[in-house]
Amino acid sequence: MTMDTARPADDRRRWQALWVCLTAGFMTLLDSSIVNVALPSMERGLGADTAALSWVVSGYALTFGLALVPAGRLGDLRGRRTVFLFGLALFTVASAACGLASDAGWLVFFRLSQGVASGILAPQTTGLIQQMFRGTERARAFGMLGSVVGLSTAIGPPAGGLLIHLFGTDDGWRWVFYVNLPIGVAAFCAALRLLPRTPPATCRREGVDLPGVLLLGTGVLALMLPLVQEQQWTGRLKWALLPVAALLLAGFWAWERWQGWWGQAPLLDLRLFAQRSFSLGVLLNLVYFAGFTTLFFVYTLFLQNGVGYTALAAGFSSLPFACGSAIGAAVSGRLVVRHGRKLVIAGLAVVALGLLTVIAAVQLVPGRGVAWAAALPLLVAGLGSGVTISPNTTLTLASVPVQRAGAAGGVLVTAQRIGSAAGIAAVGAVYFAHLANHGSPAVALQLGLLTAVGIIALALALAVADLREWQGEPVSTVRGGVARPEERDPAA
Repeated sequence: MTMDTARPADDRRRWQALWVCLTAGFMTLLDSSIVNVALPSMERGLGADTAALSWVVSGYALTFGLALVPAGRLGDLRGRRTVFLFGLALFTVASAACGLASDAGWLVFFRLSQGVASGILAPQTTGLIQQMFRGTERARAFGMLGSVVGLSTAIGPPAGGLLIHLFGTDDGWRWVFYVNLPIGVAAFCAALRLLPRTPPATCRREGVDLPGVLLLGTGVLALMLPLVQEQQWTGRLKWALLPVAALLLAGFWAWERWQGWWGQAPLLDLRLFAQRSFSLGVLLNLVYFAGFTTLFFVYTLFLQNGVGYTALAAGFSSLPFACGSAIGAAVSGRLVVRHGRKLVIAGLAVVALGLLTVIAAVQLVPGRGVAWAAALPLLVAGLGSGVTISPNTTLTLASVPVQRAGAAGGVLVTAQRIGSAAGIAAVGAVYFAHLANHGSPAVALQLGLLTAVGIIALALALAVADLREWQGEPVSTVRGGVARPEERDPAA
């Protein structure tokens, strides 16, 4: 076979492998939002109490966040294909077990397992993109990943509502999990055939940093627990876990530095944070996800509890955002090479504008017509979200060495999870506090969305400040796949 015939086949195989990764990513991210509208069905069908229902949602987020960085590093060390296949198999089996659960306790246990599997898969996807693509192709691949993130986040509520509508309120919740089975089996078979084989690390000192895993895991757990349980754990004692988290994460940082000084392989190479593109991108990811993911939380609550929409109708009301996000991410994946951070700034500004217009729509169109009035503003906000997430991911990981791509991707997604939990806690507190004191759902929604806009404005300020200092330099890092001199491979 000649080179001319071999190259197109290789290119086709890489893009097919990307679609396998995106399918698995879509399935796991979808499960973080599709379950929300199925909670009343679980309550009826299983007799689950409020505490169990809370852990069905928050437990998934917790174990997802805990697994990300260790799983990413494991993929770097042992081969991303192997770890991806294991995570996909675990997720598919856990989904079947969730659907078959006979009581709330087993459902929570299998849901935690599902979260671990999602945390294993996510960093392998970003690592495989880094491994398989370079330059403009990598930007395009991350654009497609951004479309998946936006779609999966927004399409979960309508998908869950549709399944409950089709299969009934008593057992419809089981199909929220069963729907993963054919997708998971098909993706596993395709992954066996298409994913590239990567040799595991051969360096003897590249072992698993167990103390680092323990310190990071307990630190992230202590940080996320009071955030994801903010509504369920009453009182202020829960916030005492935050200084504990700070101490544990400081201990993790010191341990990882010590590992580097003694020539041992750390769980996370802290020199990655010396790269401005990486450290700023992680911070932007954390702040932006704290703002935008809260939209679906308060908006669907408002439509169901404040206006009287069904779960299905409330879920479908978020579709304009999903469509806009998919389009924005796909387009920006091609433009980020040319425009760099300017694209992120434009995206953040458009998201803020879209949310402010949603607030105006709620004010001007009271009652059941509000979803129609907010559809166009949500579409605009979705476009901005796609133009934010995809370019920021590309720019954040542009100068990360491939051999550290899994751990770096794990850090990026961990920032998303922590940001989402913190944002929902903050915006939820504003929303529920106003409901408790004044009882106006429309005003509560407006105040909650104003809080989200304030968080997004903070992300916008960070991006603008960075652009002024960089003066457009990061574009070259994406176009050529080469880091600036101070941001070259820290492992070299």
